Amino acid sequence: MRPAVAVVAVLLVAALAALLVVVRGEDEAYRVRAIFDNAGFIIAGEDVKVAGVVVGAIEDVEVTPDFKAAIVLRIDDPGYRDFRADARCIVRPQSLIGERFVECEPTQARGVGAEAPGPLRRIEDGPGEGQRLLPVEGTSKSVDLDLLGNIMREPQRERLSIILGELGVGLAGRGADLDAVIRRANPALREVDEVLALLARQNDRLEQLAVDSDTIMAPLARERRRVSSAIENMSEVGAATAERRADLEASIARLPRFLHELRPTMTRLGALADEMSPVVSDLGDVAPDINRFLLELGPFSEAGIPALDSLGEAAQIGQPAVEASLPVVRDMRALASVSRPVGRTLAAVLESFQANDGIGRLMEYIFFQATAVNGFDSFGHYLRAGLIVNQCSTYAVEPVAGCSANFRRAATGTTATAASAAMPRDPVLAWTARVLQGLDPGDPPKAERTRSEVAAAPAAAPAADTPGADPDVPLLDYLFGAEG
Repeated sequence: MRPAVAVVAVLLVAALAALLVVVRGEDEAYRVRAIFDNAGFIIAGEDVKVAGVVVGAIEDVEVTPDFKAAIVLRIDDPGYRDFRADARCIVRPQSLIGERFVECEPTQARGVGAEAPGPLRRIEDGPGEGQRLLPVEGTSKSVDLDLLGNIMREPQRERLSIILGELGVGLAGRGADLDAVIRRANPALREVDEVLALLARQNDRLEQLAVDSDTIMAPLARERRRVSSAIENMSEVGAATAERRADLEASIARLPRFLHELRPTMTRLGALADEMSPVVSDLGDVAPDINRFLLELGPFSEAGIPALDSLGEAAQIGQPAVEASLPVVRDMRALASVSRPVGRTLAAVLESFQANDGIGRLMEYIFFQATAVNGFDSFGHYLRAGLIVNQCSTYAVEPVAGCSANFRRAATGTTATAASAAMPRDPVLAWTARVLQGLDPGDPPKAERTRSEVAAAPAAAPAADTPGADPDVPLLDYLFGAEG
């Protein structure tokens, strides 16, 4: 439906564009200014015909200073733009509902070799400048059927008798004028005969037209107020449109290019409409399911309200926790940034471990290692292990006789201090020792002092005999059995 509406809109716009083109070409049109004694019911826009063929339209109707009707005929057909001095025009009824048209004869029939009369005189200035003038002698108007019917009704009949009674007095001494009037009325009488014959042939249709007109007019009569309001609104719309005439002309001037650019879009839109037809058909099939889903969505939404309320309360409670965790998150972000190289290395190791069947190799190592260290006798496998219980099995921080292999050689006070100062210090072990002593691992350890400073400060001896009491004594060296 939407593509059809779009096509109708494009056609309407094209019609407006064509109208504008016609309006712009008016300056080059051939116009005849025909003077009539009476132009009742003639309006602009009605047809101008020659031998029953439409060759133009009525452009305007004006009143002359001598109270006659000047009808401007615009001749659009180039083949009939040559009205001669003997041209004739007559106003005829288009239909029984009051429409009229002007039928013209650009020139009269003449014998072979007869000289054609000259063209109509061109108006040089004043009203109708540039138009061709057809005087009142070349025009006439047919008698309307309703006027003939009114003659036989009261009080028109009495008025006609009075007119006829007084006609002799009014026409006394004006025989020439009466003759001219009768001669001009003769074509009108012939046309009346033709109209009456036509009406006689169309009697059934006229009856049906009357019945249909009554059917149409009855609802309009009941809604006369709305009809009048619609007419008033149309008048206001027309006035507003007339005020924006320049903008409308500019828009219509750009319309051809717009239509040219719109054509590919409309083509694709038509293709889309064709492709959407199955989708729309399927959508119509599932419409009951969609309706049921929408109906059931309401209770589901109501049931979810308590959960949403609880979620809001949880959000209020969790907000302080989230705010408090921001420092931890920042620290984790810093840790992740620092750990990125380690992660890449670990990823490479794990990928290699997986690619080379590391799990299988590890299980094989455990199997072969267990096989290597275990014995086998007549009873089965046994573990080659022994429990050593002697003076070397307990932890000690001082040398024990027979168990001095993991301690430094005994020395006197000054010699031991110098030996401890001369021993190389591992930074990791120093950091671990400071942590075990409860100190800040970020401060520079005392081990970083020069050996001469250590030798020159004997008063800084530890308060206890244990090596861990002095930060310069490597506790982990003792624990791991390192020697100087």
